[in-house]
Amino acid sequence: MSNDKLSTSNVLSFRAGDWVEVRSADEILDTLDERGSLDSLPFMPEMLQFCGKRFQVFKSAHKTCDTIKNYRVPRRMANAVHLEGLRCNGEVHGGCQARCLLFWKTAWLKRVGGPEPDPTAKGSGMRGEVARRSRRCDMDALARATRAPAGNEEPEGDRYSCQATNILEATTPLRWWDARHYLTDLASGNVQLRDLIRYGALAAFNIVKRSFLLGRPYPDVRGLAGEKTPTEVLDLQPGELVKVRSKDEIMRTINANQKNRGLFFDVEMVPHCDKTYRVLARVERIIDEKTGRMMAVPGSCLILDGVACSGHFSTYRMFCPRSIYPYWREIWLKRVE
Repeated sequence: MSNDKLSTSNVLSFRAGDWVEVRSADEILDTLDERGSLDSLPFMPEMLQFCGKRFQVFKSAHKTCDTIKNYRVPRRMANAVHLEGLRCNGEVHGGCQARCLLFWKTAWLKRVGGPEPDPTAKGSGMRGEVARRSRRCDMDALARATRAPAGNEEPEGDRYSCQATNILEATTPLRWWDARHYLTDLASGNVQLRDLIRYGALAAFNIVKRSFLLGRPYPDVRGLAGEKTPTEVLDLQPGELVKVRSKDEIMRTINANQKNRGLFFDVEMVPHCDKTYRVLARVERIIDEKTGRMMAVPGSCLILDGVACSGHFSTYRMFCPRSIYPYWREIWLKRVE
């Protein structure tokens, strides 16, 4: 049985909130090609710790954003979901601290009734199907697949391969005129009807404003700092309480490109202004998704617990379920004693 046949024969209509169990490592290895991938999506060693455990589906991963080539074109992915709270710890990828939400192919999961195992449940039967064919991926191949092959003219040093760097290979572009993915957002439970109406109306309102030059779209974010942006050192540490500064305060720290010393302040961060959160982590190094190389993040850069991109206000990634952590400069935050 081919990998393509296997990936489509195990499609499950998972919706947000469904309970699933991650299949065993042996079962998952049997679905992978020699690059440790299924449908060009890598199964990474950091995901092995979740095998045999049960989780709720966070959202269907039927679409995602393009952080590599063209952010204006969303991408479609087949037979995949995100699971609640399961993010990459970067342990096998040079200690990358991006904490990306993991993609899970439905062939790597099986439906269960709840968080506790059912003693009367029978096995999945998948092992018997795949045992009849030879395995193309083992643990060693899985580890090797975390490094991308270097070209003849590339500089020395590791170049990493992960789900984020392979997102273009694992997806296809969504056409701007094809709105069916919004119906899938609704049917899968990714988006509630009230949010579809609310943010859909806002998106239409912004399109009219842009088309007829009626002013800046909502939420209006303008950099007022000039070319040289200010900085502030608070030495914030994980676990500390912070309050996000107001939008007006933050706009005075970013330039015309909405950046402070190279770090972008996104419209998806606006709803968190004037609210209090805990620092989840300091970010010092992440994998560049375009090149696969580890890069240092200069200056203070933090992620906040429970603060991720919602896709509610973004022009080209509306309702994207990827939930990427935005990065925060310390000057955008205030310590809460």
